[in-house]
Amino acid sequence: MQLRQRIPAAPVSTLVAGSITTLVGVVSSAAIVFEAARALGATPAEISSWILALGIGIGVTSIALSLRTRAPIVLAWSTPGAALLAASGHGLSMPEAVGAFLLAAALSLLVGVTGLFERAVNLIPPAIAAALLGGVLLRFGIDLFTTMREQFALVAAMLVGYLLGKRFLPPYAVLIALVIGVAGTAFGGSLRAGDIDLALATPVWTWPDFSVHSVVGIAIPLFVITMTSQNLPGVVTLRTHGYTTPISPVLSWTGAVNVLLAPLGCFGINLAAITAALAMGEEVHSDPGQRYKAAITSGALYLVIAVFGATLASLIAAFPGALIAALAGIGLLDTIGGSMAKATADTGSRTAALIAFLVTASGVTAFGIASVFWGLIAGIGAHLITRK
Repeated sequence: MQLRQRIPAAPVSTLVAGSITTLVGVVSSAAIVFEAARALGATPAEISSWILALGIGIGVTSIALSLRTRAPIVLAWSTPGAALLAASGHGLSMPEAVGAFLLAAALSLLVGVTGLFERAVNLIPPAIAAALLGGVLLRFGIDLFTTMREQFALVAAMLVGYLLGKRFLPPYAVLIALVIGVAGTAFGGSLRAGDIDLALATPVWTWPDFSVHSVVGIAIPLFVITMTSQNLPGVVTLRTHGYTTPISPVLSWTGAVNVLLAPLGCFGINLAAITAALAMGEEVHSDPGQRYKAAITSGALYLVIAVFGATLASLIAAFPGALIAALAGIGLLDTIGGSMAKATADTGSRTAALIAFLVTASGVTAFGIASVFWGLIAGIGAHLITRK
């Protein structure tokens, strides 16, 4: 009875938002994780263990931190980190890779405990932060319409359903789009549910080893790109939606959990960047203080994914790419609009915010660091030059 009083039942809109957050996050990037594991010569059992460790780490930290802070703390695996491993992991042994995972996680724990990262983030002007988020999310809004070239009827029906939902049933607008999308793919024959193979994941422990190649070529770049490409936009997403949750404890806990699970294949967990916005918008709940329930739902689903890690590949193959792309774009429409409104509200910082937005949206990279970092540098530089 006391537990029910502390955690009221979650409304349908938060359950839907949390489910979509996990669905989009997993389906859009799990293939990269599998490629990273294969690049390191992982066996099927080790790949299953990776998903088990990542799912447990994300699920436990998302649930615990969201309950603790009453804010939607959405965690995810490091997609750019997985891309780094897929591109640069050839020639490394699995013990060397695990050693790199441990070192990168320890560095994340260090910046969390010392508070260095949070102090740096708090210096970012609000307009620049909003512009960064808008730039990160822009391609998802564009993808909503480019997918119409492949599946016009399906995506158009989802969009119309969403708009009608916004007009008559705002809390369920995204759910309506999801139902239409699943029904359309099922009747169209592109939802291959029969190909899903249920199997439980098993842990595989690997003792770490360290080498110059793994430290310099993997551990340090993995730490840097996770901080700049994932945690930085993740903090921006929280701040843009009005959440002032202290970030240092979040980084400390995620780093600590990552250290513990690294020998099982947990290469990197961090604040979600893009998918986090799906759990924070107006459509999730009219009360921002209730949106943490969407993050809890997302975390719970990651725990399910962890248990059935060996099933994930077949599950991903069952969903058509157009459905996921359209669902992500629809779910982020309000967030993109809100970000741009905040970025351009102040005429004094509008030019700097626009530069930050355009650099981020361009996708330009340098030295292996993603465009969100360079957008931040360009935006702050323009802000310092133009401010009066």
